[in-house]
Amino acid sequence: MTEAQAHMHDESHDPTLDRLLRHMAWANATLIDGLAVLSDEALAAAAPRNEWHVARILDHLVNAAGGYATRLEGGSRLQAPELITSMSQLADRAARCAVFDARIRVQAALPEGTCSYAGDTDSMHARSTVISQAIHHATEHRAQIAGALATNGIDAIDLDALDLWEFADAEAAAS
Repeated sequence: MTEAQAHMHDESHDPTLDRLLRHMAWANATLIDGLAVLSDEALAAAAPRNEWHVARILDHLVNAAGGYATRLEGGSRLQAPELITSMSQLADRAARCAVFDARIRVQAALPEGTCSYAGDTDSMHARSTVISQAIHHATEHRAQIAGALATNGIDAIDLDALDLWEFADAEAAAS
């Protein structure tokens, strides 16, 4: 167990923040699972007057999670993989997202301070700002994906099924 993981189990750990991060990871995974049953054509769905389609939004959500984790760790900026073009690539994105979300959760257990990408003092922010942005950013883009699909007649993602109430029920059922 790393020092950060040990700290996560410490009494001083913030249970509310940890719950929000667990929910974020669960909601991201549940979203990707919901997309996996759709056809490849669904990846091209976009809301009116928005050039960002489902595939681009999903890739952005996942790549940004990696960026937040890396920034919190003080690593170098990541290179994004090629844009997703097929539902067969979702397993890779789901795995990447799960790893990134777990890394953010570990970093959230560390004391407040500032963080930035390696050698980039222009990206210096409070750790709590980066963690909060990671949570809000993922929520925003899950909603954009659901909206882009619904606008195109694909009611595959129910945002109420991704809320904290559903998460609490899912977590209780798993334990």
